[in-house]
Amino acid sequence: MIPISDDNPTARVPIATIFLIVTMFAVWVLVQGAGFDERLLAASVCNLGMVPGELTRLAPLGSGVPIGPDLACVIDNQRINVLTPLLSMFLHGGWMHIIGNALFLWVFGNNIEDVMGRRRFLAFYLVCGLVAAATHVLVDPRSPIPTVGASGAISGVMGAYLVLFPRVRVRMLFWFVVFLKVIPIPAWLVLLYWFALQLLSGIPELLSPSPEMAGGVAVWAHIGGFVAGVALIRLFENPVLLQRRRDILLSHNEFDALA
Repeated sequence: MIPISDDNPTARVPIATIFLIVTMFAVWVLVQGAGFDERLLAASVCNLGMVPGELTRLAPLGSGVPIGPDLACVIDNQRINVLTPLLSMFLHGGWMHIIGNALFLWVFGNNIEDVMGRRRFLAFYLVCGLVAAATHVLVDPRSPIPTVGASGAISGVMGAYLVLFPRVRVRMLFWFVVFLKVIPIPAWLVLLYWFALQLLSGIPELLSPSPEMAGGVAVWAHIGGFVAGVALIRLFENPVLLQRRRDILLSHNEFDALA
């Protein structure tokens, strides 16, 4: 189930959303070699990705985890570690990872930018990403596993979308064994279903005696980012832009009804 678009027109070009997507792909190509060099990709994830155990200093120095064939990520105390919660938002682990994140950000981010303005949206995005990172560290403070990806920040955007546009239809692409079908579904159903999946995945991680080995996806970062988006949207929204946004959406719906 993949979102491909929504019935939610924007008032202006989403420059900040485009900037974030372009930046993610620029980092993917220029810093991570677009995944074609396995060692370069592993080095970028290990050195620039966020490792909870390095931030908390609860993971033993010199210990490590396998990160590829004949490759390991070793715990260190480099100064750059304090910046990894921010840097890791712009790193990815593979083509499907970055394409999926870019698609979710485009579908849900342009409308949230439309009600905040570009600067507020960028600030909101980064704050949600940092809250997501903090949640992951809090849940798994000893983990030696590096985490990368924009999904924590994008989860915050999705939480904001749930608050502001719960009834907007989102076109979801479904894969039914041998054929594809696009089905419009209310945003509240799409987003709450997604959040429920994160919770169902995250609760067993909390109960695991070794949380860092429970899985390869930082689901609690998703949960933390989503909750941050829900909680912070009213602080970051621009009332003037929000009203303009609602007027456009109302006109769009009236046009659809007459068509």
